[in-house]
Amino acid sequence: MRDSLGFLLQVNRIAFRLFDSAQAFLDELPPAGSGCLLTDVRMPEINGLELVRRLRGQGWDDPVIVMTGHADVALAIEAMKAGVSDFIEKPFDEEVLLTALRVALETGQVRHEAGQALHEAQRMVASLSPRERDVLGGLVEGHANKTIAIDLGISPRTVEIYRANVMNKLQAKSLSEVVRKALLVGLGR
Repeated sequence: MRDSLGFLLQVNRIAFRLFDSAQAFLDELPPAGSGCLLTDVRMPEINGLELVRRLRGQGWDDPVIVMTGHADVALAIEAMKAGVSDFIEKPFDEEVLLTALRVALETGQVRHEAGQALHEAQRMVASLSPRERDVLGGLVEGHANKTIAIDLGISPRTVEIYRANVMNKLQAKSLSEVVRKALLVGLGR
């Protein structure tokens, strides 16, 4: 089954790696954001659902597709609760599997990029001084420089300097980009 799936993926130009067992996969755990996992429920030593639970327990959040030849509603529910993105019953049509893989890969890529954007925004916001964060808070609330100056007890010119520093540190070209990054990290909610 593993070899025939490898052939199907190769023919359809989907990059893949095959592993002999769940433990072999865990031993060489690819970094998160590298794709998706296609696994069977029934495997020796570590079954597919236990593999998913271990991965999720380690913070590995790439999409997982589980396939099985012995499906029932309870198993499907257990798989979804474990964090799988799709559950496919064998025998399956090749197009069903290929569609599920493409959706999972696209979803995983979008989620990975969003996670990277969040991490980058958090890093940038963390680089702000306390006063710069105060000014950022005023900007997120939609206040003008003059209002921020009054609220903070500083001059409008000083607010302008802090605002320029915030834009520089957040690598933002516009106020909307500053606000978007601040909201991404949870400021101003």
